[in-house]
Amino acid sequence: MTDFIGRAQERAEFSELLARRTSSLVTCQGRRRIGKSRFIRECASEADSFFEFSGLPPRPGLTRKEQLNVFAEQLSRQSRTPRLPLDSWATAFQLLASQLPDRGTLVILLDEISWMGIGEPDFAGYIKNAWDELFSRRPRTVVVLCGSVSAWIDENILNSTGFVGRCSWQFHLRPLELHESQRFWGRAASRISTAEKLRFLAVTGGIPRYLEELNTRQTAEQNIARLCFHPGGMLFHEFESIFHDVFSRRATSCREIVLALVDGPKSVDEISQSIGRERGGSLSQSLLELVSSGFLARDVSPKIPGLPGSHSARSQTRRIRYRLSDNYLRFYLRYVEPHREQIMKGRFKWTALEQLENWDSVMGLQFESLVLENLDVVFDRLHIARHTVLFAGPWFQRKTQRQQGCQVDLLIQTRRSLYVCEIRFRNRIDASVVAEVDNKLAALKLSGTRSVRTVLIHHGKLHPAIVEDNAFDFLLSADELFRE
Repeated sequence: MTDFIGRAQERAEFSELLARRTSSLVTCQGRRRIGKSRFIRECASEADSFFEFSGLPPRPGLTRKEQLNVFAEQLSRQSRTPRLPLDSWATAFQLLASQLPDRGTLVILLDEISWMGIGEPDFAGYIKNAWDELFSRRPRTVVVLCGSVSAWIDENILNSTGFVGRCSWQFHLRPLELHESQRFWGRAASRISTAEKLRFLAVTGGIPRYLEELNTRQTAEQNIARLCFHPGGMLFHEFESIFHDVFSRRATSCREIVLALVDGPKSVDEISQSIGRERGGSLSQSLLELVSSGFLARDVSPKIPGLPGSHSARSQTRRIRYRLSDNYLRFYLRYVEPHREQIMKGRFKWTALEQLENWDSVMGLQFESLVLENLDVVFDRLHIARHTVLFAGPWFQRKTQRQQGCQVDLLIQTRRSLYVCEIRFRNRIDASVVAEVDNKLAALKLSGTRSVRTVLIHHGKLHPAIVEDNAFDFLLSADELFRE
């Protein structure tokens, strides 16, 4: 696949930046392999000129001088200046400014910005000065600060007093929606079943770089075997690459956290207990980096009138839960890493998914993650106007002396209604799901001040009673989630 897929809204927003007569400083963040650089290049194709620079990935002994040398080489390739030795970032940015065209729209991409600044503690300050004194003074210029280490951009750019009022826009790229992801099947998409698409997306999610590896002539199982269970497969090596390049010194702590969340969401206390680390300090920082980098979701149950125990600050804090939102990480930790040695010896090349231990239950978690990453589609199918949504996410209620424990896969709060959504992925979904949702409604003890509607988001054959008895207000199938 060579055509650019998705990001229509973000591309329109970038076009508006290019249409301005003034200059713009913007950031672009997102999970590794989400397509940040490709997105900026696609947007820059509308500009008259484009300059792109990227830092070297981290490694022991990497210095500022080496990063400056790479910058000088990249500038030489994209301009008429010879490759010159650079002694500082101030000199580097000054040289870049001298090579910019006098007229026309211009995009400058500083990619993997946290890598570029390795060895220079004042790197963010040099960027600020270059923006103030050089780039901001050139009309119709868009400077993009981009990187996979989102926590670095948050700390040094977005939350820095030095950059207050300077950033015009923030792009935070999310995984592609399901209807966009299926475009990677090309003309074959209409001939491939929803079940097969889901099996592949259960492992890759809507991550464009992973979807580019899809071989449409192979089944989902063959693709996954090739990518995950072959010693040369991209997704066999991807996990270590992520934790080395993105988290660097915090790699061990971040790895322990995601491993603790493989089987489901946890509170900070539960994570702390599971990995044997104290709350606060390095644990809090690692959680922040994992969320910023797009691998975890931080679900905060809101104050909803009519729900028990949702008003105290203490109960609000206790209902903060972290969820492994990345499908690839969960699949890798659950099924690939425990068998690395055997995979290296070629013993897992043609493993069928159905033979993997507890695959059905894990597939349910993977499908749930896909749904939570496609909430805009859910809103459309339920005819919920986005501006009326006050909260949408998993809901967890602890068991106490006054209330029963309860977990709702997806709770949508609007101004006048609550939508209690159950998410199921099974070959057959029996009628017991009705009683399970009724028990959850009883545990929630919802008051009569707010309308409540029940939703079953599913893939699998439904028991006839579910349909005939109108057991749910809405039945939303996976087929509908793929519909554009």
